[in-house]
Order: sequence, then structure tokens, then C-alpha cells
Amino acid sequence: MYKHLYFVRHGSSPSNSLSDLDRTLDEHGINNSLVMSERLSNNDILPDKILSSPAIRALQSATIFAQTFEYLVSDITINDEIYLANKNSMLNIIKQTDNKIDSLMIFGHNPTFTYLANHFLKDKISNMPPSGIVGLKLELVSWAKINRFKTISSFFDYP
Repeated sequence: MYKHLYFVRHGSSPSNSLSDLDRTLDEHGINNSLVMSERLSNNDILPDKILSSPAIRALQSATIFAQTFEYLVSDITINDEIYLANKNSMLNIIKQTDNKIDSLMIFGHNPTFTYLANHFLKDKISNMPPSGIVGLKLELVSWAKINRFKTISSFFDYP
């Protein structure tokens, strides 16, 4: 059995006087989220579950992807732990996923997502850019058993 896991870094947002949690996507971030969500949709990549950091820019990115996928925006799960998560805490979040879910998409932040991607990828990346995506196909029955050795194939894509 296979599971599919996607890490999506939120789109770009301006540095402004808003708190980090409250920063919104800029026009470039909105457009790149649309481009990347359409790219996935055109390749029949549709998640069973979407998780997002509570940061506004991550949630806006998740919403754009959800709308492209015709996934109910109200079904996006906000997980507060994603915002300040490190690689190990992200792995713990993934391990708690219900095994009925075969395809999980998570919206969050750097540097954690670059570290997480490099945990699984053979060809390491130096940085996951805004709206960047790492996709993994894992030979896995239970999310609780996820580890780097279960990776069957992967991709890294960005606008």
C-alpha cells in the first residue's frame, strides 16, 4: 500500500508591521499558489486531507489550493503545532494521521520544511522557496511507521 505526502511552503508575503502570524500573501504569493495548485491538479494530485499552520499566509495558501482541488475550505485542519514545529515535531504530526488518509498535504514554513524535505529526499535541496512543493510516494500502510526508508519516489517543484 502507498501513501502520498506533500509539503507546501506558503506563498510569499511582504515584510511589514503585522505580526508574523498575521502576515498575508502578497500578489506574487497569490499568483504562485494558483500556478502551483493548478500544476498539481493537472497531474491528478488531490489530497484526502489538508493540514495548515495557523499563520494567515499558510492558511491563505492552503485555501487557494483547496479551491483549485474543489476541496472544501471548511475541511482544512489548522494545526497550531505546525507554526513553530521542527523536523521531529512535524514527523510526529504526520505519524498521528488517520490511516484512512492516503494522501496528506501540509502547508507550513521554512526552515522546517527544507529540513523535512531533506530528511526524505536523496537529492538534497538548499532551500524550499515560497510556494515550493515536495511530494513523496511512500510504501506505507500506517502513518505511524513513516521514515525516510519508505520513500519510493519524490519530486520537488516550485514556481
